[in-house]
Amino acid sequence: MSQENENLEEPQAEELEAQTEGEETAEVDPLEAALAEAADYKDKYLRAHADFENSKKRLEKDKMNAVSYANESFAKDILTVMDSFENALASMEESGESSEVLEKMKEGVNLTHEQLKKILEKNHIKEVSCEGEFDPEVHQAIMQVESDAHETGDIVQVMQKGYTIKDRVLRPAMVSTCK
Repeated sequence: MSQENENLEEPQAEELEAQTEGEETAEVDPLEAALAEAADYKDKYLRAHADFENSKKRLEKDKMNAVSYANESFAKDILTVMDSFENALASMEESGESSEVLEKMKEGVNLTHEQLKKILEKNHIKEVSCEGEFDPEVHQAIMQVESDAHETGDIVQVMQKGYTIKDRVLRPAMVSTCK
């Protein structure tokens, strides 16, 4: 029997040692694992929150742009009317006739043109400046000419006026530049 006790005691001792080691590692490992898992969840939460905030800001910016530039296509269509008024005024000036009827027509067209200009300005639509050097952001060069009166790259003639709406180009100015 003493041998049986020794045989029983030996596996029990080994089991007891394994349990003791397991308890030590069980106490440390689950805590460390839980802390690591918590840190991982916190990192994921912070990243998700940052993504959400960025999306929210991006959507707000897109919304403001949509509201600000909602009438852009309408404004482009109105620019052809503006061009027609300017052409009508120019042709009346070039005709050289000065009858009373023509003067009244010229005055009416001029007043309508000025009203349209004011409405465009009120809606943040402004004419592109075409003096000085060519700027590819707001000008479109459609031809180059030689000119002794201008430096290379300067605008010589404006073929069609350009316009901006707020800070965006609505229509680039079509110009000829000096070679």
